[in-house]
Amino acid sequence: MTQRHRTGFSAIALFGAVALLFSACAPKEEVKPPPDALTLAPLSFADLPGWRSDPVAQAVPAFARSCARFRSLPADRMVGPNGVAGTIGDWQGPCARLADLPAGDDAAARTFFEQTFTPYAAGNNGIREGLFTGYYEAELEGSLRPDPAYPVPLYRRPPDLVMVDLGDFSDRWKGERTAGRVVDGKLKPYEDRAAIVAGSLKGKGLELVWVKDPIGAFFLQIQGSGRIRLADGSETRVGYAAQNGHKYVAIGKELIDRGALKREEVSLQTIRDWLLVHPDQAAAVMNVNPSYVFFQPLTGDGPNGAQGVALTPGRSLAVDSKFMPYGVPVWLDAEDPVDGGQRLQRLLVAQDTGGAIRGPVRGDVFWGHGDDAEHRAGLMKSRGSYVLLLPKSVKVAAGG
Repeated sequence: MTQRHRTGFSAIALFGAVALLFSACAPKEEVKPPPDALTLAPLSFADLPGWRSDPVAQAVPAFARSCARFRSLPADRMVGPNGVAGTIGDWQGPCARLADLPAGDDAAARTFFEQTFTPYAAGNNGIREGLFTGYYEAELEGSLRPDPAYPVPLYRRPPDLVMVDLGDFSDRWKGERTAGRVVDGKLKPYEDRAAIVAGSLKGKGLELVWVKDPIGAFFLQIQGSGRIRLADGSETRVGYAAQNGHKYVAIGKELIDRGALKREEVSLQTIRDWLLVHPDQAAAVMNVNPSYVFFQPLTGDGPNGAQGVALTPGRSLAVDSKFMPYGVPVWLDAEDPVDGGQRLQRLLVAQDTGGAIRGPVRGDVFWGHGDDAEHRAGLMKSRGSYVLLLPKSVKVAAGG
């Protein structure tokens, strides 16, 4: 090989090495996942695992409540974001037929759903697996009057709190909400949890009830509704009225970051136990979540969901309304929160939402009230999937 050829080779090698050096130093552009999007794929009822075993008649009362809500709306009103579940008119026929079902008849209920609806597998850009958690109606000890034994107030919605549905301003913000107060003609953030707990609303006559336990009050706000047991043995019920507009932050993650809990250990029960054992740190940890919920008195059959209907224990599901429609029957297939060897396969109805419920495949099962409900809700962090049941008249675009 001649010197000329060696020189040429060296120059090329040197250029390649320099290029490689600069490419290694240059920041790599991260490949961002696509934005969340609900995708729907048609199935048959034979594709639903456990469909023949679930006592589906237990879901009929929950669906009937959603139908009653549908009947109060105009026929051309879209159901769900961008009319993903058709219009109210598509639901009028199925809801009318529902009234003819014999109460408690699983075979008749199963036949009704099979003849009236088409199942669609829900996915996030085609990915079907998501996270499913649980919530319940909390129970606390309290008083309707100020009492040193019950030092923690639950507040009514302040009159200066402005709730904003951002979807009213742009379709791209459908399902997004915020809140604040108007100052000098501009919407400003409302006080966060730390400020409210420290007394920023004290003396304004907003106290609804006083409770004994600050940790219990914190979890009551996460659950959104509860029963307050009074000293005379009676009880009063409270439910969600408004929220201060600050984003919900899960304190379980904070405890993981501190090394206080391992990720696989996190549950309502372990978080509460840690707070009880560390009273000197509990307030600061709870205030990591700036979200604060205001309450109102509750009457009627049960706590009301975001659809405006009473929730049914074990048959109502909270979803992200940015993607999912309210009032729609949903078939859930997820890990059982109590028995890991079993599957939780049942028919529910999407009737509520929550600050931590975000994404096209994300749900929160309402378990009711009492020790068993609290136990199931506290343990539930199940991987699973769900299927929407839509009237046969609804036309779903391919892939969406």
